[in-house]
Amino acid sequence: MAVKIRLTRMGAKKKPTYRIVATDSRRPRDGQYLELIGTYAPVGEGQVKINEEVALKWLNNGALPTDTVKNLFSKAGIMKKYAESKVKKDK
Repeated sequence: MAVKIRLTRMGAKKKPTYRIVATDSRRPRDGQYLELIGTYAPVGEGQVKINEEVALKWLNNGALPTDTVKNLFSKAGIMKKYAESKVKKDK
């Protein structure tokens, strides 16, 4: 099973909010997911709330983030921590 970390759309028309979730890549965009990682509200200030421990757990288990999620993780500093943990593992 290929796991992806991606966004699922929530919210009203013209006022989207997204959940950052870990899901099977074969599932539909707004379908069932394995675990909720965080939320993202692009309208207004662009609020992002991410559970860092859960995100790192899924990244270490081989989940692949989409481009948008990778950008959100980079801004939150999660991708840097993930890269550092990979370097420590290799040594």
